[in-house]
Amino acid sequence: MTTATNNIEQAVESYFAMWNETDPERRARCIAEAWEPDCRYVDPLLEAAGYSALDQMVAGVHAQFPGHRFALTSGLDTHHDRVRFAWELRAPDGTLTVEGIDLGEVGPEGRLRSITGFFGPVPAAA
Repeated sequence: MTTATNNIEQAVESYFAMWNETDPERRARCIAEAWEPDCRYVDPLLEAAGYSALDQMVAGVHAQFPGHRFALTSGLDTHHDRVRFAWELRAPDGTLTVEGIDLGEVGPEGRLRSITGFFGPVPAAA
């Protein structure tokens, strides 16, 4: 495994830690470990650019879904400067709230430059 792959794995681990962290100071550390400073996140409901906006976005998710936890549900699929992986969000009682796939762009040091999130399974062909 290459150093770049190790860095991507660490960035994705910090990315999930960011989503699950309720303490703003610890979450800020997770954000800095996972993301490039000029980062951007977008999914069907949320959008953020930069560390402060990411922090506010995650705080809002915690307010809307208290006690819920994000988890990685796949391995990392990587090539060039791209990564994709599957995830889920579960309620405190274990009920599945939502699942999806994230597609990311990775910077030269292996931190996330951007994430595009999709909810649910890939739609069936027409």
